[in-house]
Amino acid sequence: MALKQNSFGQHKSTGLAGKQYHIASLNTPQIMELGDVSGLPRSLKILLENLLRHEDTGSVTADDIRALVKSGGHGAEQEIAFRPVRVLMQDFTGVPAIVDLAAMRAALVDRGSSAEKVNPVIPVDLVIDHSVSVDSFARPDSFKANVKREMERNIERYQFLKWGQQSFDNFRVVPPGTGICHQVNLEYLARVVWSTDADGSAAAFPDTLVGTDSHTTMINALGVLGWGVGGIEAEAAMLGQPVSMLIPEVVGFEFSGRLREGITATDLVLRVVEMLRKHGVVGKFVEFFGDGLDQLTVSDRATIANMSPEYGATCGFFPVDERTLEYLRLTGREDAQIELVEAYCREQGLWRLQGEAVPAFSSRLHLDLDQVTAAMSGPTRPQDRVDLPGVKRVMTDLIKSISDTNDADQGFALAGSNTEMHHGDVVVAAITSCTNTSNPAVMIAAGLVAKKARARGLLRKPWVKTSLAPGSKVVTDYLLAADLQKPLDELGFNLAGYGCTTCIGNSGPLPPEVAKVVNDNNLVVSAVLSGNRNFEGRIHPLVQANWLASPPLIVAYAIAGTTCIDIEKDVLAYDDAGQAVYLRDLWPDSIEIEKITRTITEKMFRSGYDKVFDGDDLWRQIETNTDTNYQFDAKSTYIQRPEFFEERYTTDKDKPIQGARILALLGDSVTTDHISPAGNIAADSPAGEYLRGAGVQERDFNSYGSRRGNHQ
Repeated sequence: MALKQNSFGQHKSTGLAGKQYHIASLNTPQIMELGDVSGLPRSLKILLENLLRHEDTGSVTADDIRALVKSGGHGAEQEIAFRPVRVLMQDFTGVPAIVDLAAMRAALVDRGSSAEKVNPVIPVDLVIDHSVSVDSFARPDSFKANVKREMERNIERYQFLKWGQQSFDNFRVVPPGTGICHQVNLEYLARVVWSTDADGSAAAFPDTLVGTDSHTTMINALGVLGWGVGGIEAEAAMLGQPVSMLIPEVVGFEFSGRLREGITATDLVLRVVEMLRKHGVVGKFVEFFGDGLDQLTVSDRATIANMSPEYGATCGFFPVDERTLEYLRLTGREDAQIELVEAYCREQGLWRLQGEAVPAFSSRLHLDLDQVTAAMSGPTRPQDRVDLPGVKRVMTDLIKSISDTNDADQGFALAGSNTEMHHGDVVVAAITSCTNTSNPAVMIAAGLVAKKARARGLLRKPWVKTSLAPGSKVVTDYLLAADLQKPLDELGFNLAGYGCTTCIGNSGPLPPEVAKVVNDNNLVVSAVLSGNRNFEGRIHPLVQANWLASPPLIVAYAIAGTTCIDIEKDVLAYDDAGQAVYLRDLWPDSIEIEKITRTITEKMFRSGYDKVFDGDDLWRQIETNTDTNYQFDAKSTYIQRPEFFEERYTTDKDKPIQGARILALLGDSVTTDHISPAGNIAADSPAGEYLRGAGVQERDFNSYGSRRGNHQ
């Protein structure tokens, strides 16, 4: 499609990967007259291109474009209309959006019109990744068992989503058991530069998106601008409406140097979260720059971009450079697409150059990578970073502050074993979440720690519930190829599923004997997980201390069984010969990790995503309604037709709302994680009473998030 002329000139280029493309140029004389466009942060350049390309839509004016250039990274109190290329959803937040579209179709049919008129206007991808729970663990068949239980719990929701997959245009569903939406987006869905070709005329423009999950920002690692929005904004974008936003302030974060031996990308992101929280970046863009980026792979960058919500920014953006192209090649993107990415980004000033001038940021931070130390964050907030030696002190203080029996040395017998449990014991050790499972270096490090531990005869402690839930099947492929899955299995880190699991609270029940000791003795126990959030009540209702950690540390803590140790100095365990084993004995060096990382191939990614939308046998066997107008079941407790098209809601629609009052006024660090997004529904809660009244057994209550398609 040929782009229309805007107020600042349109540029046609023939130099993009050997093909002629129409682009909304950032280099015309008219644009340059507005100010120093070349000095804008690259995230703002992408917004500028978006405004230029859509000036003729009626939602963008020439004044909007002038204001953005004039802002120079300092932000402005002027609202602009951003039109993303696509929308990304996960199943918890995606189901109600598709329910709304189905309701729109039903309303049209009721009025004698055609259901087919309602479709997403822009591409929408929904990845089913939030529903698998770690019910089975530390067994060879855990993955199969958990997927089977997931299907049993959610068959009604999956029938609905499969109907949507077949019925709507511009709507694709990645079935369950495939991966986490952000990792699938990073490894497969994202293009970096989008292109269209209609009537023999091609156009190229940046790949942009909004997502119905806050960690959509993970895609910023590829130089793709995107962030999480609410369901109403996402639905509006799906239907072709722009996302309204103020011109953002952009904070620059400079990296220099390189990480020291033994320091992981997880350690780095926890430091970044701590620094940016202190600086204050809520409502702002963060853009990373500096020579230190040369030392960070896209997987490292993804770990940092993923946790933008934790440091409070709208997004955490990385520019496109050679590292980006390396990652696109590794993950199996087509050569022509990679050539287009490089050519377009160089043409538009989106390519990172060595020794370039620093963009015009509103403020700047600097971190020498050499200064990053090994750490975890907890026990209840991701920004509360603690150097490893300090974890013992924090736990000891926590136990004293909230426990009636605060003697950490007092033991309580664990039924079925000859061991005792204590305050501070680790009861959940989960390698989970796209934050870290998208990074081969830390996953391989976890496998190597497990391999060295098994060589010494070590096992996990009997009270530790272990699980491995990668963000894509490619992780399984390279762990198996490197013979690292076997030692992980032997330590209890068997594959539990491909999904968010523990990171969103789907940790499943603790073993009954462990839960009994914790309950009977009011034990203060811990979880260690490679996720991004650790708020009180999120991981498990019986766990009061939740620690974010790198995957290799999680393996080590599963062996130690407690957070009341200095894991860098104290004995982890004793081997078969009675010799003390320390963390330093198990920790792999960078050469070991790099050697295995080089065995990861493009073929693994191509194979892993070859039939990503097909699903397994269980998904393919799901029977669903084929009518273009969804047949809502009035008795369903999962999917209900929304009421907003009923006459009582459509009368007096122009009457202003008056006398509306605040429902709740909340302070900082308030979380609803006790009930959402994946919290189990308690039998004595209002939701539980509703479900019992509908004839649902307590074992089938499922989670709050899974029932978001029912407005009741």
